[in-house]
Amino acid sequence: MIRRIFLFLTMAVMSVAVLMAAPAALDKAAQDYNQELYNQALNAYLAQAKTGEVSADLYYNIGNTYYRLKDNAHAILYYERALLLDPGHSDARYNLDFVRTRANIDEDQGANIFSIWIEAAVSRLSSNAWAVIALVSFLLMLAAIAAYIFLDAVAWRKVGFFGAIVALVVTIASLVCAWHMHDRALNHRQAIVMANPAALSTSPRTPKDKSEVAFELAAGFKVTITDKVTTAGTVWYHIETASRRQAWITAQNVEII
Repeated sequence: MIRRIFLFLTMAVMSVAVLMAAPAALDKAAQDYNQELYNQALNAYLAQAKTGEVSADLYYNIGNTYYRLKDNAHAILYYERALLLDPGHSDARYNLDFVRTRANIDEDQGANIFSIWIEAAVSRLSSNAWAVIALVSFLLMLAAIAAYIFLDAVAWRKVGFFGAIVALVVTIASLVCAWHMHDRALNHRQAIVMANPAALSTSPRTPKDKSEVAFELAAGFKVTITDKVTTAGTVWYHIETASRRQAWITAQNVEII
């Protein structure tokens, strides 16, 4: 019993020590970054990330540091991770667009413009935020239905009728958006290409010649993983781009967001 109490107290003290050391380490990393000691800052930020105590701001700072080190692919990866935790992080979104532009990464080439706009709009809010919108819309729908049923004035009954329809549409759309963002955050199916360039294969094996190369993607390109297989000890991902092109790429050539 005494041994268990001692072990518990030891773990508690260690946890408190880690929590107290984290702000100091991040402050030192910020100082190193401001002094252009980018490698030192990056090591400190990554060490913090390995503890599991991560945040959108931490990933944003890591992305900034990688950009200063001229590693656009990793910068894009960590800006995406920041937005996965906080879709409303405007600084991460701005820097992500900036780095993609500077790196000439046009990941949406050939994709449907309408679907791109929808995805961008949905991604600006978290699943919780969409769920709140759905709840509010549902309550408004109930209020509109009540107005239609119980009010005598024709004008208010019309407002209630059409208001209920609009609120229903918003509720359903918000629920779909909430599910989409929850699924994306939970399943981690999106990844960033790290090889420059990466030659994607028509099948889960190393291409023997150009006829087996589906296409090439530059480092920093975002893809969606749709399948995974292991061939001869090598893990392969079947991926899809925003323009619906599909191919196979080795796991070592991508980093999952």
